[in-house]
Amino acid sequence: MTKSTTHRGGLDRPVGAAAVMVLLLMGLWALEALDQLSGNRLDYYGIHARDVDGLPEIFTAPFLHAGWDHLISNSVPFAVLGFLVLLGGLARWLLSSLISIVASGLTAWVLTPANTIILGASGLIFGWLTYLLARGLWSRKPAQVLLAVVIMVVYGGMIWGILPNQAGISWQAHLGGAVGGVLAAWLLHRRSPRRVPVSV
Repeated sequence: MTKSTTHRGGLDRPVGAAAVMVLLLMGLWALEALDQLSGNRLDYYGIHARDVDGLPEIFTAPFLHAGWDHLISNSVPFAVLGFLVLLGGLARWLLSSLISIVASGLTAWVLTPANTIILGASGLIFGWLTYLLARGLWSRKPAQVLLAVVIMVVYGGMIWGILPNQAGISWQAHLGGAVGGVLAAWLLHRRSPRRVPVSV
């Protein structure tokens, strides 16, 4: 009798991570198609700024978009950065995503003018971006530091999105997501202080 085993970090993880991100991306596109067919009725489930009744939409807003152009602009960074985070393990991906979503959503809810609806995956994307950048600082693992450098070169220009420099773009959600990503990296990868032996 033979048994097959999969090793941690082996081929199964990249393939599985890619499959998850493809399915999620397909879900985003399916939701936008449904939104278009319904006359944009799903946009109601975006974050309603400063409306207490709109707080639960923090968890639905990242999966909705304000039209095809908005979704297209988010699709590649969503897939690439989500895939890279997911390579680190499902539990860390879930927790870092949750922290980024909550931080992004609450920041947008508080700082955005009332009577505004915020939606889109960019807050989560900013969370994944800063998580990957900050993770190397906390873990000090060479591979993660190198990946952070590559990501900075490729996607570093996105960081300017945390500033209020473009009308109709929620810099508030970007800022909150970025803070959430750093917080997630600190929580998940900070090193415990070394214990120094003391002679008595």
